[in-house]
Amino acid sequence: MGLFDFFKKKETAPEAQEALDKGLEKTKEGFLSKITKAVAGKSTVDDDVLDNLEEVLVTSDVGVTTTLKIIDRIQARVAKDKYLSTSELNHLLRDEIQLLLAENNSNDFRNFEYGDHKPYVIMVVGVNGVGKTTTIGKLAHKLKAEGLKVVLGAADTFRAAAVEQIKLWGERVGVRVVAQAMGSDPASVAFDTLQSAVANNEDVVIIDTAGRLHNKVGLMNELGKIKNVMQKVIPNAPHEILLVLDGSTGQNAFEQCKQFTEATNVNALAITKLDGTAKGGVVIGISDQFKIPVKYIGVGEKIGDLQMFDKKDFVNSLFS
Repeated sequence: MGLFDFFKKKETAPEAQEALDKGLEKTKEGFLSKITKAVAGKSTVDDDVLDNLEEVLVTSDVGVTTTLKIIDRIQARVAKDKYLSTSELNHLLRDEIQLLLAENNSNDFRNFEYGDHKPYVIMVVGVNGVGKTTTIGKLAHKLKAEGLKVVLGAADTFRAAAVEQIKLWGERVGVRVVAQAMGSDPASVAFDTLQSAVANNEDVVIIDTAGRLHNKVGLMNELGKIKNVMQKVIPNAPHEILLVLDGSTGQNAFEQCKQFTEATNVNALAITKLDGTAKGGVVIGISDQFKIPVKYIGVGEKIGDLQMFDKKDFVNSLFS
């Protein structure tokens, strides 16, 4: 198998689909029960139903901007068809959300060509507590399981716990970790990690970064310095800047995404902890508003519960 062949489009395995369905249970139950109430006593989709549906989407953390876009599309469909029964609403809503996700993720990562990047460098960003370190560990496990050589760089040197967590994940999944003493220059750690990855002919480098959401200028300077130093080893590194967001925080995840996208060139998202929340609609809203592909979703605590995001599977699971 060639480098990164596993990223190419493939059928969702039954166990993965089962994990996705289970992980989205709370969101699905809340979402569908709200829609049922929104259409109660109605046979056709009218203004009252649309108003109720708007409230359902907003309270499911889809976000106001994206909600209004979806409502406008459904209104246009109602106007075109003249008659739309409430029994058809679920199917129409599912189709419109799938279309919206497809439009916003036109550069879907499963079809994205990584070319000859080796090592392929991923810089992971996000605030403390969103599941950043866990996501790194699970991603390393997924890559290693596909036969790739992975190395982790513990560049979050501001917290001793962060370095130790990365080391523990390295031991758990059987990948190498490059670390320095707490308080070391994060850029120095990143530089050493890339140098050693090149020397060891490794396939993927995953660099952890500090999870502090300080002022935007400070964040920009820090991440910029890490990128500049990495480019002394590999000119176009990092190839991917992966922002990890906690799906259970709802609208707060939107604000975090705004801060990080203004501070650095985020080009991929991982949305975690979807199994513990009814706020899974955040995946739809963030994808739409920031036009950044959601590459991974966390749907459980098991090591294999970090899934590559499939728009169709996600929406079908939400409405199943």
